[in-house]
Order: sequence, then C-alpha cells, then structure tokens
Amino acid sequence: MVQEKLKSLRKEKGISQENMAKILGTDTSNYSRKERGEVRIFDDEWEKLAKTLEVPIDEIKVENAKISFQYDNSTFQDHAGSNINYSNIPDFFIETQKKYIDKLEKEIEGLRKENETLRLKIK
Repeated sequence: MVQEKLKSLRKEKGISQENMAKILGTDTSNYSRKERGEVRIFDDEWEKLAKTLEVPIDEIKVENAKISFQYDNSTFQDHAGSNINYSNIPDFFIETQKKYIDKLEKEIEGLRKENETLRLKIK
C-alpha cells in the first residue's frame, strides 16, 4: 500500500513524523493521519515528500499492488498456469481471509458431526 511504502521509506531515512510534518507545514497528528491514509496527501505534498525521501514520486505514490489468480479447472487436462501468485497483498486482507477460512473449517467440522449423527439415526 502507498501508506506502507511512505512509512517504510521515512523510517529507512531516519526521519521522524515530526520532521515530515514540518516539511509539509502541518502538525504531527495531521501528518500521521496522512501516513495512515486517513487524510489525503496533495500533489504539492507528494513532491515535498519525494524530495525529502530522495525518491521519484512514483516510487511512493503509485499503487503497484498486483494480485493474480489462476485456477486449475479440472475440465482441462492441461495444468499449465495453475499456480496462484500473490504480490503486495495488504496484511489486513490476508488476515481477514485466514479468519474466514478458520470459520468455514469450524462450520464444516460441525456439519460433518451432524451428518454422522444423522447417519447413525438412520441405521
């Protein structure tokens, strides 16, 4: 994410949020909100940030998230391209998916037990 890149570059350069706020002519709490993505960063501010961090604007401003999914379809015998590639997926998304998977696994286990109980009643 853009905010993560900005924060990471700032820390790499050893620049505090206070100093970044001064560079942008704002207070620390407002800069912190900008870095978290809660407040918009304007074009002139991007220029100042890039200059301070000594990187091109595109390196911090452009979203380069790439998510690629290729599913193996059992209808076809050719399994070329059946890999799933993930790049730059935000951690919150992965955590949300893990929680959902855990929930589904618990539901499946409950359904298996219910199924077994029903089978025993039928016999």
